Amino acid sequence: MLEAKDIVFSYTKGQKPVLDHISLSVGPEERVGILGPSGYGKTTLMKILAGYQKPDSGRVLLDGRPLPKRGYCPVQMIWQHPERAMNPRLTLGESLKEADNIDRQLEIGLGIEPDWKTRYPQELSGGELQRFCIARALGQRTRYLIADEISTMLDLITQGQIWNFLMEETARRQIGMLVVSHSKDLLDYICTRQIRL
Repeated sequence: MLEAKDIVFSYTKGQKPVLDHISLSVGPEERVGILGPSGYGKTTLMKILAGYQKPDSGRVLLDGRPLPKRGYCPVQMIWQHPERAMNPRLTLGESLKEADNIDRQLEIGLGIEPDWKTRYPQELSGGELQRFCIARALGQRTRYLIADEISTMLDLITQGQIWNFLMEETARRQIGMLVVSHSKDLLDYICTRQIRL
């Protein structure tokens, strides 16, 4: 179980918190949608859940324990802008090697072409890059996946392929997933339940 307990976060000390005593939990077989207007702290909450940002107060627990401070984090995040998530100096194959063990079947399922791995991020489209970001996030030790507006920049065909793959893969491996989106229709299709911030 991944839990946020009583999370409070402000961008500036003394200002009204953007996250004010937020609690939620996600089980290993759930796909939970996070819905809310821009500026309500959805991405900030996801960064806190993945260990990228510290809350002012409150705790994040994985099976009752804090997230690991070193080594591989079992809570992985897929970002909205794949071009910002990849090191431009590394080929995509080198970027994959930096991640946890990535199964070749995973690459095939995502439609990653072998010759793409010899290229640099700026040589691929947004949809092709996002497939690499998803592969990196789905290492063998991943237990929870956070998808933050990951398909907003993609064409409809690529969106459908990516979401269908993620639904099948997370169900097969019993990976819990948090999905952030402004699209209620998308969350209705993907998620087992939804939380409005």
